[in-house]
Amino acid sequence: MLEQPVTLELLFEQLGLPADEKAIEEFTRNHQLPAEVILPDADFWSDGQSTFLREHWQQDDEWIVVIDKLNQLLHVESDKQQTTA
Repeated sequence: MLEQPVTLELLFEQLGLPADEKAIEEFTRNHQLPAEVILPDADFWSDGQSTFLREHWQQDDEWIVVIDKLNQLLHVESDKQQTTA
C-alpha cells in the first residue's frame, strides 16, 4: 500500500513521464485513442508501462481510480465521435 495519495501526477511519475499539469494535458491531448483500443494496449507505452497499467487495472487496487481517469482522458475524442454518430 502506498503512503501517499494516488494522483494522476503520481501515476505519470510511476510511468516515467513528465508529471506537471501542462505535461499531462499535452500528453493526453497528443495521445488520443480510438474507442476500441484499451489503455494498456496503446502502442505508445513501453512494455513496462503497459504491464504496470494492465496489472493494476486487473488487480483493481489503489491505482484503479487514476488509471480509469487516464483512460477517460485518452478516449475523449473517441467519446465525442460516438455521441455525434
